[in-house]
Amino acid sequence: MPTPAVVFRIGHDQYAVAANTVREVVSDPRPTRLPTAPAVFLGAFNLRGEVVPMFDTAALLGIGKLTDTSIAVVVNTAAGPAGLVVSGLPKVVVLEDEVGPSELRGTFGAYSVDDGIAVLVDMDALLLPHTNLGASAATDGLVGR
Repeated sequence: MPTPAVVFRIGHDQYAVAANTVREVVSDPRPTRLPTAPAVFLGAFNLRGEVVPMFDTAALLGIGKLTDTSIAVVVNTAAGPAGLVVSGLPKVVVLEDEVGPSELRGTFGAYSVDDGIAVLVDMDALLLPHTNLGASAATDGLVGR
C-alpha cells in the first residue's frame, strides 16, 4: 500500500518517516545542551514556547554521528514531539512496495525512491529508550530562557 513519507539524508544514505508523523522542518534549531545526557541526545530547543528534545539521528540508528545540526525534522511521537537532526533538506515522497528488509534497529524495511533506496524508520521504537530526556530538560529549567 502506498505510504506518504518524508525522506531525508544521513550522510549518503536515505531514511524516511511516515508523513503523518512530521510536524515541520526547522532550520538552525539551537538546542540547549545537557552535560550529562547521552551522546544521542543533543539537547532541547524552544519551538514557539514548546520544549522539543533534539536527537542525533545517525546515533539513534547506530550508524555514526552527525556534525551538522542545522536542520531538524520535528516528528510527533507517543512521548511528544522530537527533533531529528538530518543532513540537508528533506523531501516528500510516496513509498510503494518494500524492496527488502532493514537490519537497523527501529526500522521497518527498505523502499525504492526516485534516486535510490530509503529505509523507513519507526520513530516510536527508535526513541523509546530516550523519551524522558526532553522532559527533564524542561523541568530542570534549561530550555526556554
